[in-house]
Amino acid sequence: MGKAPSHSISSRIALVALGLLTLATVAGLVALWPSGDPDVQIATEIAEAEEAEVVATTASPCQNPAEQGCEQLTIELRSGVDEGQQGVIVLGQIGAPELGVGDRIRVTRNEGLSLPGDGSAEPSPSYSLTEVERSAPMLWLAAIFAALVIVLGRWRGARSLVGLAISLALVTFFIIPAILDERSPLLVALVGSLAVMLTTIALAHGVGIKSRAAALGTAASLVLTVALALLFTNLANLFGATSEEATLLQLDNPDLSLQGLVLAGMVIGALGVLDDVTVSQASTVMALRRADPTQRFAGLYRDAVSVGKDHVAATVNTLVLAYVGASLPILLVFAVGDVGFADAVNSEAVAEQVVATLVGSIGLIAAVPITTALAALLATGTPAEALPADPHPPHAH
Repeated sequence: MGKAPSHSISSRIALVALGLLTLATVAGLVALWPSGDPDVQIATEIAEAEEAEVVATTASPCQNPAEQGCEQLTIELRSGVDEGQQGVIVLGQIGAPELGVGDRIRVTRNEGLSLPGDGSAEPSPSYSLTEVERSAPMLWLAAIFAALVIVLGRWRGARSLVGLAISLALVTFFIIPAILDERSPLLVALVGSLAVMLTTIALAHGVGIKSRAAALGTAASLVLTVALALLFTNLANLFGATSEEATLLQLDNPDLSLQGLVLAGMVIGALGVLDDVTVSQASTVMALRRADPTQRFAGLYRDAVSVGKDHVAATVNTLVLAYVGASLPILLVFAVGDVGFADAVNSEAVAEQVVATLVGSIGLIAAVPITTALAALLATGTPAEALPADPHPPHAH
């Protein structure tokens, strides 16, 4: 005898609502998909960097009188048209990384400029250091992360990694190009976030009633977050011109909305914690319903919300600390400059993070009762024996 399928009105309405949400998201992706080459340009041409390896180091006179201990590095190109050839880099002491023989770096050539080589009669081409090569340690770290996810999460962990890859692909091939194609940053972020949410929840948790409740709860909370972000960004007169990168973008692209970029960042930043809370709340409701099939809507809602309170308290703290960490360099500058707390918080660079933190936290708090109510409604309309067994019970922080 098979399990009795659920045909409750609430389950059908949730399925229809989720279907409409999915169709709207797909339509948004099609309508906002970038058309080709981005319209946004920057006046400063960014030279393509090449890989190089440090083969020798010698002391060098400093061009800046305030600096001491400058070094001249002899490098060998490992990529590009000059691969295999050698050149030199002069590094000052202030802000320069500590480099030695064998270190991998990325450089750009200073056209028309050469410096005496390391013991050679011919002058060597001059290069500028752009970055230290960091791909190898980051790849190792990513491999460790993926291995731990698969070992601990097994098949579900592997599916979550696929969802993560799709999320990064959506950011890389849709959100960023669409914004550069002068689509509305806020609308692009909302559609992209919904696409990420629908994909990751379906891959990691399937398409059962738990996933339906989590997806609809996330969507509702995300819309609330967008509304609050839009309202308080305007009320606080946040314009987004707080970084050199933003100024550089708008210099030759006056139609690009920097405020829209701020809003988009708030929406995308809030999505990660919303997914965690909504899935956990939906899982909690299903577990409570399986444990006590006699529980009705009010009891399920009350017990699950009590678990959600602990989750919210811990997750809000995580969210606040994440934004504080992002603002730490700015806060240190204000501290060194003896800027008062009120003046520091009122500065746009800090105010953006404060508004983002509070907006994201409100959306997070609202996600608990919204998702819990949806999950309890669906769970009470489904026989307890028909609820999917969850081998990984919900967690409470």
